[in-house]
Amino acid sequence: MPDTGLLESFANPSADRDYVIEHVTEEFTSVCPKTGHPDFAVVTMRYCPDHQCVELKSLKLYYQSFRNEGIFYEAVTNTISDDLVILTQPRWLQVVTDWKGRGGIRSQITVNHGPVPIGI
Repeated sequence: MPDTGLLESFANPSADRDYVIEHVTEEFTSVCPKTGHPDFAVVTMRYCPDHQCVELKSLKLYYQSFRNEGIFYEAVTNTISDDLVILTQPRWLQVVTDWKGRGGIRSQITVNHGPVPIGI
């Protein structure tokens, strides 16, 4: 499984207001557990922080820990969401994985946690 020990957070400098942070990584890779072939995705993470924000270098290293994992798209997306919710306890979080096509099929998986902030 991916290494959650790599994830770090820091205090939200504006915890008294709702705002949305968006982080996009265009070079996410994992491995198909059926074929052993590499899977490639763009991962978009949006969240309304409460008291903690995710630190970006740690997020990058965490994403890289999936590189050799045999894991389905759905499990990747839900794992990332679950791990970030545990780390930051956000007011709202959304993880979208947009997978490159293989065999003529593209996939996009979306996971939401918490109520969507007003105005989003």
